Amino acid sequence: MNTVDDLTRPLAERQRPRSLGEVVGQSHLLDPGKPLRHALDTGLFHSLIFWGPPGTGKTTLAKLIARAATAEFIEVSAVLSGVKDIRAAVEQAGLVRQASARRTVVFVDEVHRFNKAQQDAFLPHIESGAIIFVGATTENPAFVLNNALLSRLRVYVLKTLEPEALGDLLTRAAKEMGGSIGASLTQEAVIRLARAADGDARRALNLLELATELAGDGPIDDALVATVISGAGVRRFDRGGDEFYDQISALHKSVRGSDPDAALYWFARMLDGGCDPAYIARRILRIASEDVGNADPRALRLALDAWETFERLGAPEGELGLAQALVYCACAAKSNAVYTAFAAARAEVQASGTLPVPDHLRNAPTRLAQELGHGAGYRYDHDERGAHARGQRYFPVEILSRVYYQPAERGLEIQIAEKLRRLRSPPAS
Repeated sequence: MNTVDDLTRPLAERQRPRSLGEVVGQSHLLDPGKPLRHALDTGLFHSLIFWGPPGTGKTTLAKLIARAATAEFIEVSAVLSGVKDIRAAVEQAGLVRQASARRTVVFVDEVHRFNKAQQDAFLPHIESGAIIFVGATTENPAFVLNNALLSRLRVYVLKTLEPEALGDLLTRAAKEMGGSIGASLTQEAVIRLARAADGDARRALNLLELATELAGDGPIDDALVATVISGAGVRRFDRGGDEFYDQISALHKSVRGSDPDAALYWFARMLDGGCDPAYIARRILRIASEDVGNADPRALRLALDAWETFERLGAPEGELGLAQALVYCACAAKSNAVYTAFAAARAEVQASGTLPVPDHLRNAPTRLAQELGHGAGYRYDHDERGAHARGQRYFPVEILSRVYYQPAERGLEIQIAEKLRRLRSPPAS
């Protein structure tokens, strides 16, 4: 029976699993024989971090760890706390240990928001075993945690919950809320709620709670759920976080892989999540240069035109111009020859230092420069046969001729490669 106090708490909190059997999803961590399951079954824990999207069970698993270890549970929010709060948590853990010999789980939510000094404050207490540190983050720990802290933690990756798992969660929650609610929740509504939650258990339960309030004594059916979720963005998109960079990476690689349909899908996903189209315009311009290159130089101009189109029209009309450039780049012949050649040239410059310009290539605007031999022996290409001074060297004397640019046998670079083969061939004797 739910008490009045229970009913004042959000449904997602009331439905938080109290045992391993109530947890949905994360079978890769919780199936028998898996390391985390073994730790939960035995109560033998190490400091760790949970990395995963919102609503996948990070806080729940931290509390189950404390229960399995018969340990005190202290929650610290990295959004609201500082070093003072960390010290207070550690001191409380020490008092608990003195009074009852029990260990303490210090759970740090949003741990990636702590700065270096705040993260370092945990190190001696983790090292000494004074606390079991459990962190939770939606960001890649390798990017947001100090190496010193990360080296002391085991990382467990939580996955987005599948619609089937969310459906089971919703059905169970509805039954526990009351017989009438459970009976009025249709299977179609469960499916729509599970999809709308987008892998987030907390969101799924919040939507169910809203639907229950709106339904009153009526049924919770597909039409009512559609009303509840209308206008609410349901796709995850963490601007500036892992989700953002994973999606732009998928878009870029789809174009590079000549898949215009996948490129359009990721473009639509990013726009749907609120990405600034100007950011995507910049990425298309890079793709046109890095991945299409001289195999189809028109791509670079088209990318610039698409960006200008967006700037003139704005959203949503201008987004079509960006889509056009994406499709063109995806379908175009591909070559990264210029990209790799430029990287090789820069590496050569860094390795060889400041080498002098050969005399015959130097500028000679004054008599003194001419007396010093600047420009002497230079052959003016337009005066040569074919407008090419065959055999003339352009590298510093200390560097033998290099071949950085090797055109691909695709698109326009087929013709470029043929021309360079002729120009690079030794002069006839």
